[in-house]
This record gives sequence, C-alpha cells and structure tokens, in this order.
Amino acid sequence: MTAGRVERDGVAAIRPVVRVGAPTERRNPHSFDLDLMSTRDVLTVINEADRRVPAAVAAVLDEIAETVDLAVAALRDGHRVHYFGAGTSGRLGVLDAAELAPTFNSPRHWFCSHLAGGPDAMWRAVEDAEDDERGGAAEAAECVGAGDLVVGLAASGRTPYVLGALAASRERGAATVLLCANPEAPAAGSVDVFIGVDTGPEVVTGSTRMKAGTAQKLVLNTFSTAVMVRLGRVYSNLMIDMVATNAKLRGRMISILVEATGCAEEVCRVALREADGDLKTALVALVSGAEVPAARAALARSAHQVRGALALLAS
Repeated sequence: MTAGRVERDGVAAIRPVVRVGAPTERRNPHSFDLDLMSTRDVLTVINEADRRVPAAVAAVLDEIAETVDLAVAALRDGHRVHYFGAGTSGRLGVLDAAELAPTFNSPRHWFCSHLAGGPDAMWRAVEDAEDDERGGAAEAAECVGAGDLVVGLAASGRTPYVLGALAASRERGAATVLLCANPEAPAAGSVDVFIGVDTGPEVVTGSTRMKAGTAQKLVLNTFSTAVMVRLGRVYSNLMIDMVATNAKLRGRMISILVEATGCAEEVCRVALREADGDLKTALVALVSGAEVPAARAALARSAHQVRGALALLAS
C-alpha cells in the first residue's frame, strides 16, 4: 500500500493507495492494440472475450446450487437474503433484488440490497465508499440477523466494504457467500460458500463492468431465479406469481393461463375474473376443475404451492 495526496477544502490530505493483484487487474494480451483497431475489430475483440463468461459461470454451478439451498432454507424459516456490494457489483445486486417482487411477487423484505455509498451510488461514483470496511460492518450489524444469508459482491474479491459486511454478518450468525471474479481471492476461506468465477483479464484493463460484471449478472439471475423456482413461484416454466401492473402484464397473465391449462382464452379470462385477478387461484381451479373457493383453500393449505394444491384437490 502506498499513499496518494489529495486536496480537500484547501488542505492537503493523504489517502491510501492499493495496487490490486487480482486477475481482473491484469492486461489482456488480445487487446493490446485496442486503440489502433477499427470499430468493427474493437467490437469483435469484446465479443470474443464475452464468450468466455458463460463457460466460467458453468464451472461454478455447484457453488451456486449450494447458495440457492442456503437461501431457500433461510427464506422458508422467515429470514432474509442480503446483497452487499460496491460500484458495478453493488448496482447489479440492487437491480437483481428490485426485479424479484414484480416478477415473482416475492415479499420485498426477502431480498435486501446494500450499496456502498448509499442510494446516490446507483447514479454516480461515491468517493472512497468501497474502502469503508467499518461502514460495511456497521450496516450489516444494523440489519443482518442470525439465520439470514449474506452474499458479498466484489469483482476483485477484496473490497473492504464487502469484507467488513461479511465479517460482521458471520459474527451475527448469518451464512455468508462471496461472489467475485477472482478465484484466488484470499477471503475464500472465510465464507461458507465461495463463488470465484474465472473470467480473466478485461479487454480494457481493470474495467470490471465488462466480463466480471456480466458474470455477476448471470450468477445473480441464475441464483435468484432458482430460489424462486424452489419456493414454488414458478409452475412448469411459467411465472405464476407475477404482479400485473400494466396492460402488457395483464395480457401475459391470460397467456400464462392459456399455456398452462390448454383452455380457451375466454375461459381463462372468466376464471381470472372469478378469482379476483389471482393467477394462482385461477390456474388451480382450471387445472383441477374445482370451484374458486376450493382452489383458494387448497392453496392456503399448501403454502401457496400450485402443485401441492393440485395434489390436495386430486386426493
């Protein structure tokens, strides 16, 4: 670590400088002449680098599966899932958590996202926020409880804000996961599950909004979608817990009923209306042939699991 000098309110101040040795900071030999290439060649180099990401994610599916099982157990027991991240990693966590409620009608408290620097950091870089290890620890201490699952998001695997949050979460009895693009991260041994996606050096050296960010987006989508599937918020491959907040989504509800039941569109419209707009209730009623009150009661008895409700009605 070395020090850098910066001017603050007319007074010179010393700030720490860290040289990170993670793979994400190394130079990519395929893009040495990037600034001399044609536009088409620049795009080709980026695209060829991006092709590495899905394979890198495939290599850590076992670790993602372990994280899914931890999350499902936590949520079923009334606990929560937390994302802690900074910069691009943190913003991707915010995005993933924000999309779960409208897509799966999940309770908003299930997934909690924490971004170094607070809400303003979604739109602009907040100086030194990611270096605030104590800030990450304090934030975790305020909101993480025993039995929760805490997922740390850090491209390099060393972000102090994230590591501080993970350490404090462990002390509070939460399960911890570190998702990064550095398989060599020293913090791997201090979490319950380590997901080190080997995306290699970026096309633009150190720009982890590229492959590392893409990998984190894929992992988070895979993780949270699988959690919702395991919790019964998908029937077959259909979104059955979605919130119809606009005309397109109301139309999608009808399409889902048609696909799931094989019934005519008008029959599905009537069933949805009789179920007061509740897609699950309409679906169970149409598939089982039961009346809406019976379908609603079966869902209540099966923790709102469609297949469980259908099994109850069949018996």
